[in-house]
Amino acid sequence: MNFLADPAAHGGAAVKRIDTHAASVFLAGTRALKVKRAVKFPFLDYSTLQKRKAACAAEIAVNQPFAPAIYRRVLPITREADGKLAIAGKGEPIEWALEMRRFDETATLDHLAEQGRVDGQLADALGRVVAQAHEAAPVAAGFDFNAELDEIVAQNDGELRALPALFPTDQVTALTAATQSSLTRVRPLLETRRRAGLVRRCHGDLHLGNIVLIDGAPTLFDAIEFDPDLATGDVFYDLAFLLMDLLERGLRAAANAVLNRYLAETRRDSDLDALAALPLFLSVRAAIRAKVSAARGAPDDARAYFALAQKLIAPATPRLIAVGGLSGTGKSLLAGMLAPVFDPPPGAVWLRSDVERKALFGRRETDRLPEEAYAAEATKKVYAILAAKARRVVTAGHSVIIDAVFARPDERAQIAQAGAPFTGLFLVADLKTRLSRVGVRTGDASDADAAIARAQEQYDLGPLDWAAVDASGTPEQTLQRAISAVVPATAAAHTPSRS
Repeated sequence: MNFLADPAAHGGAAVKRIDTHAASVFLAGTRALKVKRAVKFPFLDYSTLQKRKAACAAEIAVNQPFAPAIYRRVLPITREADGKLAIAGKGEPIEWALEMRRFDETATLDHLAEQGRVDGQLADALGRVVAQAHEAAPVAAGFDFNAELDEIVAQNDGELRALPALFPTDQVTALTAATQSSLTRVRPLLETRRRAGLVRRCHGDLHLGNIVLIDGAPTLFDAIEFDPDLATGDVFYDLAFLLMDLLERGLRAAANAVLNRYLAETRRDSDLDALAALPLFLSVRAAIRAKVSAARGAPDDARAYFALAQKLIAPATPRLIAVGGLSGTGKSLLAGMLAPVFDPPPGAVWLRSDVERKALFGRRETDRLPEEAYAAEATKKVYAILAAKARRVVTAGHSVIIDAVFARPDERAQIAQAGAPFTGLFLVADLKTRLSRVGVRTGDASDADAAIARAQEQYDLGPLDWAAVDASGTPEQTLQRAISAVVPATAAAHTPSRS
């Protein structure tokens, strides 16, 4: 619309226009105006003025809960009595626009990812934001998500087969067979989650390009408004889009951090069970992106997404890794760095005794507990919780890393029997090193201080059949030693970096 592209319509501010297949956005000053284009596709219909008005209203309603700082109101573009057009004038509406707060387009997470700026801190914040969004999302109790997945898988199969030059037919056949087999296996789980209220009206398009930093915080925007069914599903399916996008960009460590923070925030044991469906969800999301990329004329991207879909659906043997050691040896730091190494993607679930203890007493992660919270009976409960959660994770086919002191032989024996190929690592470092580390920790779940570190010198660890790992050096050195102890033949190949 030429009127909205004219600086005069915006008080003389320079205007930047962005066109998509379904909308035009006009950026001027601190404001953005988004106008639906008069188009009709199989998946949306903006062909009349009333439909465009309704679509603007729907977009506000869907997105304001995610991004109240961005989405403001729907306003008319009017023709005034003198025949001139105005924004929110008193004349007859000839178009409708969505008014939004303008933000820095380079602050979306896809741009940050290209610059290598999606670090652990941002990934952690992202996991929190998505968990909060899902907690607030409306429950869709009557929605048949299993049937929706059947339809999606069938559509993927048909559309991928239609492009044999990009997607070899035999490979499409194999991918569809593996996808259907996985879906058959998890159907009862997905139905249980539906009955538990975990099928919800979510964002629906949760990739990095639809997340932006606003005042330093990740903010979700541009949720699907034109088809509620596309945005409705298991909350894990919504999360899977984000995880898949991170994986496709080589940001496996970030994807692992998002997943682990999400699980730590929801604290639903049923989400540990839902890990059984995560490979399916990730693969389906990648297959959708493959066909969309092909439709947009991006064959290289299409092939890359198709290869990722094949990789993500492939079965993996879960691993159980326990990281023990006295306070200050760097257990938590190592566990967080080690988690992305293990399949299936995006890596192991990380369980921390410090976090479970805080939850047991109804405290936040960084709250300090009283001394009685560390009594023998409480500690016994914490280790039982860790073992029970580890069993759920590996039963779901996912790897798990447990981070605790593991000072007692019975604690070590208990965790080793959680039901997956097991490796125990016990970190060792001298007292001086340990004291220097516990003295500088802030904002961490651990309550260990110098007094506790000194007292632990008197512990009788008993027979230690776990691999002793020298943790006196840098975190990177400890990581290499740990990987060598866990997977000696592939230590170099599995070293995590940014990805």
